[in-house]
Amino acid sequence: MTSHKPILLRGMQIYSGDSKLEKGYIKMKDHKIVDIGPEEDLTGAEGYEILDLPSGSMAVPGFIDVHIHGVNGADVMDATEEALNNMVRTLPREGTTSFLATTMTQSRNEIEKALKNTGSYIHKQKNNGQSEIIGIHLEGPFVNEKKAGAQPKEHIEDPDVNVFKKWQSISQNSIKLVTLAVEQAGGLEMVRYLSETGVIASIGHSDAAYEEADAAIAAGANHVTHLFNQMRGLHHREPGVVGAAFLRDELKAEIIADGIHVHPEMIKLAYREKGEKGIILITDSMRAKCLKNGQYDLGGQEVIVQDGKAVLEDGTLAGSILKMDNAVKNMLAYTGCQIHEVIEMASVNPAKQLNIFDRKGSISKGKDADIVILDENMEVLMTFCRGTIAFREEEN
Repeated sequence: MTSHKPILLRGMQIYSGDSKLEKGYIKMKDHKIVDIGPEEDLTGAEGYEILDLPSGSMAVPGFIDVHIHGVNGADVMDATEEALNNMVRTLPREGTTSFLATTMTQSRNEIEKALKNTGSYIHKQKNNGQSEIIGIHLEGPFVNEKKAGAQPKEHIEDPDVNVFKKWQSISQNSIKLVTLAVEQAGGLEMVRYLSETGVIASIGHSDAAYEEADAAIAAGANHVTHLFNQMRGLHHREPGVVGAAFLRDELKAEIIADGIHVHPEMIKLAYREKGEKGIILITDSMRAKCLKNGQYDLGGQEVIVQDGKAVLEDGTLAGSILKMDNAVKNMLAYTGCQIHEVIEMASVNPAKQLNIFDRKGSISKGKDADIVILDENMEVLMTFCRGTIAFREEEN
């Protein structure tokens, strides 16, 4: 599965952000992209393992999922090295080359175990040939009970900067994004602190009115957690969080493009309002992704997975089983957007939002060799994580 020789890809279309090469080559060496160009300009192929790609295939930047709880039976809240090993090995199948390991509302003790485990894992991971954990997304417990969704209400707390400082220390400064209800007591104070310390403050699981969302933006909030889901919606007398997301360019909006969490026409509306530069595709997937229909656990709650839908016993949506490659295909189908635009939403925007665009998010010389090869139907043929083959369809 893996190769340690320098690799040369050739014969495919290359999409990198907003540019496209019809038939190009990419050289990868020492985990980086060392050269890229049109195939007729290729020289110096000696010493490279040459992979001639099928006609109609395309190379795109690796997908970056900033909101994912689990996959293939594993969950971040398991707080084990085995669970994270499972996730980093499995996610390249869907083209995800890096992600934020996402927690959920639980007891402080359970959250702290997950933060300690993930922070330790991040600092010792080698990343070659597997998806890279680039940080932690703390989703909960600082949410609004009215918009809890599948977040267990008994563990919800008001935002508390001192608690967050402790948790950031436990995680070895690995928390990169925090979802919080900004309207709750202590919400704006936390937004200001997060912004000052370079952590993304995301409005989510929130009943904030437009004015409260506006105040949060002024304090430094620049992100919205799973747009439309578990937030105050759009109303003609109260624009709510959705109205703020539509009207304020400061906010990048996550979307779960599975056609279940959000109706395809609402996804199309969001795309028209935010454009390709304002949306970040996420999966919000839980441990049942890649597994069969059945009963699973999410934060100590029983989740029933049936026909592509994950719900609690009362019917509340409980994460998704969406794969990133399917999110990309769905976005193309629902909105009519172009391939280079969906790459913005799956790769470029999350890299920029996380301030790692200097090394990820586009196919560019000097960046990490995180590359996905897709066929003409947008199916994943091959995934490279830092220049090593992490997934190959014919070996699957």
